[in-house]
Amino acid sequence: MLVVMRHGAPTADVERVVAVITEMGYAAHPMPGAQRTAVGIVGNDGRVDAGRIEALPSVVRVIHVTQPYKQVSREWRPEPTVVTIAPGVSFGGRDVPVVAGPCSVESEAQIIRAAELVRDAGGTALRGGAFKPRSSPYAFQGLGIEGLRLLVRAREETGLPIVTEAMDDEGARLVAEHADCIQIGARNMQNYSLLKTVGKLGRPVLLKRGMAATISDLLLSAEYILAEGNSQVILCERGVRTFDPAVRNMFDLTSIPMVHELSHLPIVADPSHGTGLRDMVTPMARAAVAAGADGILVEMHPEPDRALSDGAQSLYPQQFATLMAELGGVAVAIGRSLPASPAASPRA
Repeated sequence: MLVVMRHGAPTADVERVVAVITEMGYAAHPMPGAQRTAVGIVGNDGRVDAGRIEALPSVVRVIHVTQPYKQVSREWRPEPTVVTIAPGVSFGGRDVPVVAGPCSVESEAQIIRAAELVRDAGGTALRGGAFKPRSSPYAFQGLGIEGLRLLVRAREETGLPIVTEAMDDEGARLVAEHADCIQIGARNMQNYSLLKTVGKLGRPVLLKRGMAATISDLLLSAEYILAEGNSQVILCERGVRTFDPAVRNMFDLTSIPMVHELSHLPIVADPSHGTGLRDMVTPMARAAVAAGADGILVEMHPEPDRALSDGAQSLYPQQFATLMAELGGVAVAIGRSLPASPAASPRA
């Protein structure tokens, strides 16, 4: 439920609405906006006395949010949410950041070289897995905490913020200590315990769509994070399972404008996992930006032929440099732009 108040409502009137909602036994979330002031009611069991609230000063109306996801919906917040993971790196505004790097952190030399290549080509942030959930128990599972330390070293060398995956509650806390953005992978999109944990950690979260998840499933998973008080959520389209063996997944471009219609959260696209084929990544990345993606997530490896995981879908460095040049043109054509790559400087 959402309490809409007149624009510029006095602070005292907003506080009065919050106090009444609290007296009713619910949580109140004031949301000042460019077009209206609103107060969200969380924990609504359908027995809220709307008439009591509507009688308060500056209240225009009380809206029943119709979607099963509440805080994630456009009804709850009409203005787009902008999520900032580091100074100058934001998702959901005019800029279209590009997050790139290898599937897995393999060594210090590999991840630092990858970070340098990403930075020099104009990339905005570094991706790389320290904890790797793999379909086979015999596949490379990542370097764990040592991988996180190497990612921090790469950030110190290049100035690129880090996006990396957490697989469980303990891993989430470790990632929050080391990285700028916690990634929740497709296999954990409906790991509700993990979603609640990252909701409490206060770090930006990149939430990937599950391999067989509907858009509603994705938004409901995001709701778990917001319900814990963390609105810094970036959604990610990474493809869903398909009957066609020609590609690894079906890259669902329609999810991008659909999510923008249903939710205020930003959505980025991962054409590497969305296709599983190196030669398909660049055209689908261009298409994703044209469709309105708020960022691109791609795999790039200094030597894809020697990669310990996902080498077949990882771009060669020159391919990534070409991709960056092409994405800039597409972004400009639709009134957006690629942000400048962060300057190389040690972090405090």
